[in-house]
Amino acid sequence: MDSASLEPSLYTVKALFILDNDGNRLLSKYYDKDLYPSMKEQKNFETNIFNKTHKADNEIAFLEGMTIIYKSSIDLFFYVVGSAQENELMLMSVLNCLFESLTQILRKNVERRCLLDNMDGVFLVVDEIIDGGVILESDPQQVLQKVNYRLMADQAYGFVLFDYITGNLEGQADENPLSEQSVAQHISEKLALTSNVLQSAKEQIKWSILK
Repeated sequence: MDSASLEPSLYTVKALFILDNDGNRLLSKYYDKDLYPSMKEQKNFETNIFNKTHKADNEIAFLEGMTIIYKSSIDLFFYVVGSAQENELMLMSVLNCLFESLTQILRKNVERRCLLDNMDGVFLVVDEIIDGGVILESDPQQVLQKVNYRLMADQAYGFVLFDYITGNLEGQADENPLSEQSVAQHISEKLALTSNVLQSAKEQIKWSILK
């Protein structure tokens, strides 16, 4: 075995994907370009993993020299893939963060239809957790905060994390309830702040070019 493969690396995650209960791909990210370079190889890998895990009660599997951590919910299967030498707890932290973040943005409806209706937000969640195979975040609340900021910056009204914006997270819904007017005002203030930040950045870029 190549000793270099045993050296610690920031590139913890080789792949992440979500399948439905028939094994069909709903979302996939392959961070190691050499792992399965073609679409056909990727789907064969996903099919093999699904066949091995969809009736199992475990949370970890080993296949084709890979360590796979997985979780199911109703009609969805979530998978995080690392090398055979990867720390299983690190991969589990990624999976748990992904699942908890999606549970929040999907309002606890972690099932196929709801996932497909909110794919833009799902991709944002994945990108906030992993970048190029490097784990960026493992705290679901931090992920939600960053996703919420990006959605507001893009003025994505169709996928607003209402609970997070208003502060009415689980267990706090009855404390300090906000009226529709106060919520609208809160959102407007957030968008105005974002607009000012973007405008300031544009001005800095303009002056740097003029110099």
